[in-house]
Amino acid sequence: MEGVIDAHTRALLTAGPGFDWTVTEFVRVVDARLPPRVFLKHCPELARHAQGEPVATPSGVAVHLQLLGSDPDALAANAEQAIRLGATSLDLNFGCPAKLVNRHDGGASLLRDPQRVERAVAAVHRAAGRVPVTAKVRLGFADRRLALDCARAAEQGGAAQLVVHARTRNEGYRPPAHWEWIGRIRRHLAIPVVANGDIWSLEDYWQARTLSGCSDVMLGRGALAAPWLAARIRHWQHTGERLAETAWTSRATILSDYAALQRSTLPARVVVSLLKQWLNQMRARDPEAARRFATLKRITDLDTLLTGLLTEPLGEVDKKKAPLASCEGA
Repeated sequence: MEGVIDAHTRALLTAGPGFDWTVTEFVRVVDARLPPRVFLKHCPELARHAQGEPVATPSGVAVHLQLLGSDPDALAANAEQAIRLGATSLDLNFGCPAKLVNRHDGGASLLRDPQRVERAVAAVHRAAGRVPVTAKVRLGFADRRLALDCARAAEQGGAAQLVVHARTRNEGYRPPAHWEWIGRIRRHLAIPVVANGDIWSLEDYWQARTLSGCSDVMLGRGALAAPWLAARIRHWQHTGERLAETAWTSRATILSDYAALQRSTLPARVVVSLLKQWLNQMRARDPEAARRFATLKRITDLDTLLTGLLTEPLGEVDKKKAPLASCEGA
């Protein structure tokens, strides 16, 4: 989720109920200890949290600071730096499938050798002391033969929790997600395992839980495509009832709020690009978002783009004027 889930997005997505914790974009670790400004850029919540309290979004949802790298010593040094700055939980990224990251020996590239996964986790675990260390993996690099070995390696290295994305690196984000494989891993580990991948709806959530046997799931792209999905899941957990579908006006409002937060520090042209990136995530799952994206994708002026997002959907005015013909749910 690099370039997408920043502090502003975390604040908006966690403003309502649903999420228990969040993860930052990864801090890329190569061979040296990074300066504080890098950590504060990726996790500005570090500068705002009270001593003794978890690093959290404005609504109090915990934020795990994520590191990505392959050199155990460098990862350990940067874990220590993060903790000095106030980090109260650390996450290690062994799941990123990006070619550039993998070419530079980061992310999912380590899944070709479970021993390297264990060494990286162990180094950070030792450096972190009492601060919990979690990890995220995929089902392997080119295939699934080492899926369980890599998961066990993370556990043996000291990971307190493991998120498993239900595809290999080579599968990227192509459906389907193999949630049943997460179940195979979960049954062999003592630490909590969290299911991830292709959870776009309440039905997907239930199927992922059923096939994996996991109590918890992680939302990535699904949280952008449907910003109220976590709340929808939480409501169903508590009541067994479905919330009504999210209206376009609510989706447009969160995009507008996001733009307002981003334009306080970023040039308008960058905010336009970020807005389109989020709208693009929504369009595959929402017909109105798809229509708006097709209409607005070439607009470069931020205020014009926002106007196009916030005006009423086509036909909405006519619907309001039309007489009520039936009562849904009868």
